[in-house]
Amino acid sequence: MIDTPRHQGLRNKLVIELKNKGISDAKVLSAIAAIPRHLLLESAFEPHAYQDKAFPIAAGQTISQPYTVAFQTGLLQVQKGDRILEIGTGSGYQAAIIHYLGGKVYTIERIKELYLKAKQNLSMINIRLKYMGYGDGYQGLPLYAPFDKIIVTAAAPYIPEALIQQLKPGGRLVIPVGKTTQEMKLIEKTEDGNIIESSHGLFRFVPMLKKKD
Repeated sequence: MIDTPRHQGLRNKLVIELKNKGISDAKVLSAIAAIPRHLLLESAFEPHAYQDKAFPIAAGQTISQPYTVAFQTGLLQVQKGDRILEIGTGSGYQAAIIHYLGGKVYTIERIKELYLKAKQNLSMINIRLKYMGYGDGYQGLPLYAPFDKIIVTAAAPYIPEALIQQLKPGGRLVIPVGKTTQEMKLIEKTEDGNIIESSHGLFRFVPMLKKKD
């Protein structure tokens, strides 16, 4: 598959749809317009790649719907040069969006099949992350900590303490917490190390898994 003017036109329509659903961050919308989502999906889903829907990728996992990606990214408030840890690489789509916004992305994927596929996907669209690893997201990435921002793209039953510890003072952690449905949580660490937690609506994610397969 290649990226064509038709695909760009479909991305532009998607941006309008996301605006109508309340996404207002111009930088995030620019990233949605730029990243070729169809190249990160199985070819069978290519005709539907720019619908605002989640799709299966592999190993029982999904690529999040664009609205969810845009919403989480907006909460993260990516600034150019931010060191950002992503838990759950999946197809690589969220990482690509953050990279486009100027974040230095460190990403962990727990499922080896997805890890290998995401490496291939991101290479195909010429995106090179700061770090891409196969491991347990509950442990974070202590070797490269601390991080300005952390984003979790799977449903966590609780907020892992390791991720809070690896967040810089002044940093932001965005994580969906819950079982059947999840509350989108924003954790802000103040400059003196205090934690402020807020909730930002209900979503559905696949579960965040422990350990490596």
